[in-house]
Amino acid sequence: MADYFSSLSATTEPLVSVCVTAYNHAPYIAQCLDSILAQECDFGVEIVLGEDCSSDSTLEICRSYEARYPDSIRVITSPENVGMRANYRRVVESSRGKYIAFCDGDDYFLSVDKLRLQVEALEQNPECGLCCTRSLRFVEAKGREWSYPVGRMHTQMEDLLFNNTVENCTALARRDLMLRYYQEVRPEEHPEWLTDDAPMWIWFSSQAGVVCLEEQTAAHRLLRESVSQSRDYRRKIAFCDSLMDISLWMDSRYGANSQAKRLLRRRMEVALWVLSREGSIKEYICRWWRDVRRTPSLLFNLAGYGLIVKNGLKRIKN
Repeated sequence: MADYFSSLSATTEPLVSVCVTAYNHAPYIAQCLDSILAQECDFGVEIVLGEDCSSDSTLEICRSYEARYPDSIRVITSPENVGMRANYRRVVESSRGKYIAFCDGDDYFLSVDKLRLQVEALEQNPECGLCCTRSLRFVEAKGREWSYPVGRMHTQMEDLLFNNTVENCTALARRDLMLRYYQEVRPEEHPEWLTDDAPMWIWFSSQAGVVCLEEQTAAHRLLRESVSQSRDYRRKIAFCDSLMDISLWMDSRYGANSQAKRLLRRRMEVALWVLSREGSIKEYICRWWRDVRRTPSLLFNLAGYGLIVKNGLKRIKN
């Protein structure tokens, strides 16, 4: 199937650009690329592969695939590490397709029909700018896996502000909207945002419709330590705070601040919940006071008092 993919891409302008970002993904990148090359579709597909100056053999593996499939794969790299956000942007801006799909170097496609099904969905729904599906999430270290999201997939901005159910490896988006996102939002001006995909998909939902397919088409690997996953509770809180800050920013510009109070309450409650389980009482009180000082109305949020009682009882019991 990879030979068919390569020959088709050599003779056809790409309708879909699959943007792959890779950094120290040597154990995983071959599976990622093979899963994209295995796609069964009757339109041109290119792989734009951003390799971010890895310290392992990721670049060598990427170059070997580029040599084997020169008409399908283009490697973009540089002598120095440019970081997640710049790496995403340079592969997007180098893409040529009408549609853009994403697959980070440690993820992979499950269904050989993924791109075909999603292109069909967006062609049939011209008012929609984004198509997503369900994914398989798995933690190799623990041998756990589950379908994501567990419940319904969200399509409205009001829901995505609180629970972004668009898994990056399942997304297919219109390239013209993607370029508008970068020009309008300018995510490079927000180093405090610890993720690149959450603001993107919230913005998409504010600008165009989102169509969701029930098929499970891609797998998202949860590594032991990453920006979004950590055993350090302080890093967990920092990432969750960042998600809420992204949502507050989006709500202020595209939602008329309609969800601001709920978002501020959610940010406080998530941080206090983590601290009630893993932090000290001093850290808990300092965080509670910081949030109340910034947003006085949170003084009346009863969840904060309940969680500190829970924290105290747990420590007494232990």
